[in-house]
Amino acid sequence: MTAKVAQKKASSLFEGGEAFFDYLRNERRLSSLTLQNYRRDLQKVVAYCQEQNIDGWQRIDVHHVRALVAQLHRRGLAGRSLQRLLSALRTLFNYLLREGVVKNNPVQGVRAPKTTRQLPRTLDVDQVNQLLAHDETDPLAIRDRTMMELIYSSGLRLAELAGLDINDIDRRDAVVRITGKGSKTRVVPVGRHALAALERWLKCRAAWVTPDNSALFVGKRGRRLGHRAIQLRLREWAVRHGLPEALHPHMLRHSFASHMLESSGDLRAVQELLGHADISTTQIYTHLDFQHLAKVYDQAHPRARKRSTSEPDED
Repeated sequence: MTAKVAQKKASSLFEGGEAFFDYLRNERRLSSLTLQNYRRDLQKVVAYCQEQNIDGWQRIDVHHVRALVAQLHRRGLAGRSLQRLLSALRTLFNYLLREGVVKNNPVQGVRAPKTTRQLPRTLDVDQVNQLLAHDETDPLAIRDRTMMELIYSSGLRLAELAGLDINDIDRRDAVVRITGKGSKTRVVPVGRHALAALERWLKCRAAWVTPDNSALFVGKRGRRLGHRAIQLRLREWAVRHGLPEALHPHMLRHSFASHMLESSGDLRAVQELLGHADISTTQIYTHLDFQHLAKVYDQAHPRARKRSTSEPDED
């Protein structure tokens, strides 16, 4: 197949494709990152259709979808990635059904191979305190500490932190208004340490921005910090403070959730604070909490301790 023919088939297959992305952007209010993921996943579907000489969405049936999943799984695509791809394709066909382009959704009922759910990595309380203990005067250090304090104080996602504007934080009532996934808004408390760090950062920030700039976290040139810049800065601070693992923003969010659940035991409250639509997503932190309890039990309970080699065997 020539490149021109392949391009023509892809174009034919994606007829109305941009309208779908307009729907996701304007009606579903999905973030730009989610849109990128949808586009990348659907490009895999287009490539498969080109291989199979499928020239339209109407020609895709459930057998094609299952064959696609099997092929990508053999090529090493993980279960979670396949779940995301199926979700994108299922959403596309629901849209095409609504528009009358297709008569059924061949993705309905198709499931990705099960994958072992890994527990999120977290810092313990001492490690968080070690990370946030610095008291420097450099504006960059003050900004970075404020970002870390806010993530840990309020359980922010990376995109939520990067998208914060000054007016999103009510310092008098000590709350932050967050626009999360699906453009859903939630209001969560901000701790006193985060508020104190914020006061220091706002004084430094004033020298870097023009009055009409609303972005809370900016670089020296006054531009809003991007995701990658935030990730790199946090990783650098972890190295400086000798933390054993590479630090990323979500690790601080996970630590927030784990420590909150460990102290309160209130799963519903943690769900609300994190902005999880489904409580099953939050339940993963109960496993982390159990691991902590099991460790304490092993260390403290007389019958749980490993016997020393000097203890005699029972008859």
